[in-house]
Amino acid sequence: MKDCIFCKIVANEIPSYTVYEDDIVKAFLDISQGTPGHTLVIPKKHIPNIFEYDEELASQVFARIPKIARAVKASNPDIKGMNILNNNGQVAYQSVFHSHFHLIPRYSNQDDFKMIFKDNSNRYDADDLKKIQESIKEHMGD
Repeated sequence: MKDCIFCKIVANEIPSYTVYEDDIVKAFLDISQGTPGHTLVIPKKHIPNIFEYDEELASQVFARIPKIARAVKASNPDIKGMNILNNNGQVAYQSVFHSHFHLIPRYSNQDDFKMIFKDNSNRYDADDLKKIQESIKEHMGD
C-alpha cells in the first residue's frame, strides 16, 4: 500500500532500526520507545489488522514472535518481563493501519508503561456470560 508508513519501512523507503527480518516479517524498534527495547513486529505483506489474517500468515507471523521476544529480553539483563500487544481498530488505539505487534520490555512496576484492566465482573452474571459465550461460539465457523 503506497501510503502506509510500515509498507515504506518494509520497502526500505523509510529507515528503521531493524532487529530481525526474513521473507515474512520485519521487526524494528518503535521510534517512541515506550520502554527501552520497545520493538514492533510486522508482516511484510500489508494486512490492516488481525481480522484480515488467514491461518497460514497468522501461523508464520506468530511463530516468529517468541524468537524476537527472547532476543529483546536477552539484550538487557534488567528486563524482567514483556507486554505483547496488538491493537485492532482506532477504538483499540491502532494508529498505523498495518498490523503490528508491540513487544514492550518491562523493567519494573515503576517503568513508563501502564495498562489498566478494569474489573467489571460484578456487572455480569452467569446468564450474561453464557449469552456472550454462545454468541462467540456461534460465529466461530469451521
